[in-house]
This record gives sequence, C-alpha cells and structure tokens, in this order.
Amino acid sequence: MTPVEEELLRLAGSVPDPELPMVSLAELGVMRGLRLLGPGRVEVELTPTYTGCPALESMATDIERVLHDHGVPEVAVRTVLSPPWTTDAISAEGRRKLAESGIAPPAPRGAAAGGPVPVALAVRCPHCGSTETELLSRFSSTACKALRRCTACGEPFDHFKEL
Repeated sequence: MTPVEEELLRLAGSVPDPELPMVSLAELGVMRGLRLLGPGRVEVELTPTYTGCPALESMATDIERVLHDHGVPEVAVRTVLSPPWTTDAISAEGRRKLAESGIAPPAPRGAAAGGPVPVALAVRCPHCGSTETELLSRFSSTACKALRRCTACGEPFDHFKEL
C-alpha cells in the first residue's frame, strides 16, 4: 500500500459502526482493504458481520462521506463476502471498548482454536466480572448480539456472539 492509501484506509476505518458506535469499522474488523484506482478515485472493500446486515448501507455512506470530506471525489464501497467475517477480526482495542460499554465481547482469538466450540459459554459480566450468567434471548438489539443476565449482580447485558 502507498502512504496515501494507508492514510485513506485509516480515515475510512475510523468511521464508527452504526450499531456499535463505541467501535470503529477497523476495530470491528469489517474493513478489508482500500485501493487508489486513479486520481481522485478510491475503492473500499467492506465485509459485513453477517450477509444480511442492515447497517451495511449506512457503513458505506459514512465511509463515502469521510473520504469525500478529505478530498476524494469518487468513492466506491464494494461488499466482500469471502472470506466471511468472524469475531476473530475484532481487535483487542475493539474488545476492550465493547466491554467498557457494557457489551460482553466474544472470546479472545484462538480461544476455541484446535478443538470444538463449547456448547455452554462462560460469558463474563461486563459490569461485575462474574461468569455466573444466563442466556435470556439468543437475539438482542441486533442479530449479532445475544441478551444475557448476570446472576451475581442481576444486571442484563448484551453479548457479542462468537461467529
């Protein structure tokens, strides 16, 4: 990547996720790449957290706005579905920000590597730190999150699902 492409990718990646505004698109890991196609022409590759993500159009519009504001007249945002996004793409900073905002982040990278994914998850409460939590609903405010409650402190919280 050229220094100009790196700076434009940084700008596009700094856009907050519309459903999880505490994390940027780069921290969420949905930014796949950026190419300078010619003078004033940029193509951005974006992978949604899941194929039917309703925030994809908003993400593309926000990326276009940021790059237009920084002097790029022609911006094309292309959706890339392969390889699919997984929660492994969320950065350590993104995981920290999710927890700080009261959303239990998915298990850290490699937690399930080399073996089966556990059926019963021990999800840590972002409020008190207890792993004594229960699933209230497989879906929460968005399809990529579940609703849980801590049995230790009684607080409900969103849990970003492992994918």
